[in-house]
Amino acid sequence: MHQTAKRAALAALTTVSLTASLMAATATNASAIDIVPCGNREYLHVTAHLGSTTRDENFCYANAGQSSVGGVQDYWVTRIWTGNNRVQWYGDGRWQPEQPIGKYTEMTWPNHPGGVRAYRIRIL
Repeated sequence: MHQTAKRAALAALTTVSLTASLMAATATNASAIDIVPCGNREYLHVTAHLGSTTRDENFCYANAGQSSVGGVQDYWVTRIWTGNNRVQWYGDGRWQPEQPIGKYTEMTWPNHPGGVRAYRIRIL
């Protein structure tokens, strides 16, 4: 009986260890993105304003992942500089553009002076 208990404990421990390593290996990179100072043109640079204002603010990001723009979900983006990144923004219920914006690309919306609503920004 003692041997059976040892085997059961070993099996349970193995299952827990496997589950933990699978969870760590398959975790998404959603939180890997970092907000950084805007002094480096290699970083993703987002110019945006809150929906209730027209005063633009600049936010810069490094590393793959996604984040709310400015840490809030009511920003209107007026400019994106991708730096050394491929980038998408989340608005209108989907990630846009369908093909990510390429590296070292500036994106503006001259026909939409208030910008586009972006709930999230993503570096791929």
